[in-house]
Amino acid sequence: MKETLRLRDKKVFGRIYKKGSSLANKYLVLFFMKNDLDVNRVGFIASKKVGKSTVRNRARRLMKESFRKFEIQLEKGYDIVIIARKNIVDVSGNDVDKAMKHALKKSKLLK
Repeated sequence: MKETLRLRDKKVFGRIYKKGSSLANKYLVLFFMKNDLDVNRVGFIASKKVGKSTVRNRARRLMKESFRKFEIQLEKGYDIVIIARKNIVDVSGNDVDKAMKHALKKSKLLK
């Protein structure tokens, strides 16, 4: 993620949940809001509902790789939180790519 910074602060996540927009599809939930910077910041979440640690780590890896493919095409200046749904671990990377593209297009973050 060269052009994107990582979100790590709990307060920022909370602000995005409260004030940002959201949308969901079969495998992902996407929260986003403007950040008044000229770079994007992104955070990936896989809760314990997804599974044990190895399963959650796989879910995060799938989301990160899928996001990496589209990050060059994204509008700049947004905070983005991507949350894995429980069934994300049962599908291939291509399905996650399609879900990511769908979510980013629907949110109008993809150019």
